[in-house]
Amino acid sequence: MLGYDEFFPIQTKYATGTSPYSVAVGDFNHDTRLDIVVGNRDSNTVGVLLGYGNGSFADQMTYSTGSYPHSVAVGDFNNDNHLDIVVANRHDNSISVLLGYGDGSFANQTTLSTGSTPRAVAVGDFNNDTYLDIVVANAGDNILSVLLGYGNGSFANQTTYSTGSWPVPVAVGDFNNDTQLDSVVANFDDNTISVLIGYGNGSFANQTKYSTGSAPIAVAVGDFNNDSQLDIVVVNRDDNTVSVLLGYGNGSFANQTKYTTGSYPQAVAVGDFNNDTQLDIVVTNFGGNTVSILLGYGNGSFANQTTYSTGSDPQAVAVGDFNNDSRPDLVVANFNDDTVSVLLRYDRGALKDKITFAPADGSRLRSFAIFDFNNDSLLDIAVVNYGTNNIGVLLGYKNGTFGNQTVLSTGLNSHPDSIAI
Repeated sequence: MLGYDEFFPIQTKYATGTSPYSVAVGDFNHDTRLDIVVGNRDSNTVGVLLGYGNGSFADQMTYSTGSYPHSVAVGDFNNDNHLDIVVANRHDNSISVLLGYGDGSFANQTTLSTGSTPRAVAVGDFNNDTYLDIVVANAGDNILSVLLGYGNGSFANQTTYSTGSWPVPVAVGDFNNDTQLDSVVANFDDNTISVLIGYGNGSFANQTKYSTGSAPIAVAVGDFNNDSQLDIVVVNRDDNTVSVLLGYGNGSFANQTKYTTGSYPQAVAVGDFNNDTQLDIVVTNFGGNTVSILLGYGNGSFANQTTYSTGSDPQAVAVGDFNNDSRPDLVVANFNDDTVSVLLRYDRGALKDKITFAPADGSRLRSFAIFDFNNDSLLDIAVVNYGTNNIGVLLGYKNGTFGNQTVLSTGLNSHPDSIAI
């Protein structure tokens, strides 16, 4: 039987405001411990939970936002080396910027106009002036807003770019290796993503669309096949899948490959959850009160999901090391029970179901040995087949499975009984 890690067996819940809808992490008080910010949609606040560095958190401190805060992100918008917060306010067509004091507290919000129904927000330096800028996905008028930062906590008026129908999430990354940040949005109503290539001066090219599954509602980026090119993962709410689109490094992407999730998936994040240096995927399953972990093989493909319990209606997820053990942990916003769940990454030695490899009829396996026969840093198996006068070599794969045996004769009537390497 194969050993495996039971990654996130236990959640700890912390109270939030009403209907927590989004979550992000950062060190807000300069104690080298990660803290949490959550957008409380129905109470029009953000809650800040300061971390103790042992996986536990203080009670939330709340700060007013606009109406229906739908998305949160963090960054240093006034170059004082303190993290600030930006919030997308769905019902009043604005974003709120809350400047951090560096002690875990924040100034009152400053609001900036966006397009109609802003659903998501992300940050990056889009014009290479070393000041952080903001992008907003506006679902009501199918545009992406770009607000360039002045480096003092204030921002220019928005510039807008067309997207597909009802863009709900947004993420940023350099998709064409020109050192300029690009944007990707998922278009909920037309089952596509839009990629907008950045020129590095704060402006963007027209969108290029790629097909996804049904009702794409969340998006994240990462290098899933170790080619140094960014790839995209999309959550498809209505067909309970994620789509992975591998990047070519020139701003274009391959067709999607789909993987099954839990029921009604809502959000996605990436991280290396099993310490194999390959990026994995975590998805919140709103309809199943779980998160799904899909382990990456490092070639752009993923294992079947493993699920872990959360609170009621998990809406959002973020990744961070909350107990300083150098392992990524999870924080999940539970929409229906007004909590966040913190799931700490554990290494618990469990055993997986056995996998059986059948030798040829009459082989009468007598013994075996384990060794890396092809120098790929993965262990292989050699078996001694007494009845068929041979040994069989089964090469190991990274996911714990093995290939069909390659047979090597030991001679007529040799009846091999043991093996040593």
